[in-house]
Amino acid sequence: MAARPGGVTLVAVIVWIQGLLTLIGGIIALIGAFAPGAVGGAFLAVAIISIIIGIITIAVGFGLLRGSSGARILTTIVLLISLATAIFSMFATNSFWSQLVSALLAVIGLILLYTRRANEYFRE
Repeated sequence: MAARPGGVTLVAVIVWIQGLLTLIGGIIALIGAFAPGAVGGAFLAVAIISIIIGIITIAVGFGLLRGSSGARILTTIVLLISLATAIFSMFATNSFWSQLVSALLAVIGLILLYTRRANEYFRE
């Protein structure tokens, strides 16, 4: 197997951070779901879904490090959705600059996952 490119490692670390933050948010929401005066079942469902998504996201990060094509595809889909959401939000909200940063990060992630070295790494 070809040596893992630094760009793939960077994307995997970013994916881990995102997964960890989603997991922590889900755990906090889960705790909040059982607090007195909590909103109810919908809040509990969102908490559980966030926890599951966080765990899957962390696993995808590990998959990127192992050269998993499936992890690369899932990350690509998420980055494309993030890019589309950011572009839409640039014009639909008052957060142009933060959405521009989000869009640029998605583009950088996509570029790093599809460099020549990254293609060789995921091909083997």
